[in-house]
Amino acid sequence: MNEEKNIQSFPAFGPERAGAPITAFTRISDVQIQLHSSVYEPDVVVVLDPTLLGPAVADGIQKDTKLIVNTDNTVDYVLGILGLVDVETWTVDATTLALDVLGRPITNTAMLGSVVKATGIVKLDSMIEVVRARFEGKISELNAELVKKAYEEVKQG
Repeated sequence: MNEEKNIQSFPAFGPERAGAPITAFTRISDVQIQLHSSVYEPDVVVVLDPTLLGPAVADGIQKDTKLIVNTDNTVDYVLGILGLVDVETWTVDATTLALDVLGRPITNTAMLGSVVKATGIVKLDSMIEVVRARFEGKISELNAELVKKAYEEVKQG
């Protein structure tokens, strides 16, 4: 929104317990978004928890989809687990980065930095500005640092 883009974001989950895996969708566009449904053929798939790598992650992935995964494994390993070939895949060990910077394995902001680098959909400075506004005090600066580190360390396979 800081870059005057149109945004639509929503989770998709059932009666899961707190902390259970969910799927969430986000659309970002330079034009008004008219579609209000789940995303069936995503441009980007982001996996925050590498233990969730499985068939559901691969649903709808096309040749031009970007896959961004929190993992310390290789791209070949990730694609093998998903049964995919020739998909642009980016990896970052967001869990270790979060532990190093925050002292906790909370990967959300690290993955935001990775998405910015892999997609270029928004500018890094815009993302950092939003992260700083979302948190207060020391936590704000630590999360901004985490976004930057993930941006720098995410690798395309």
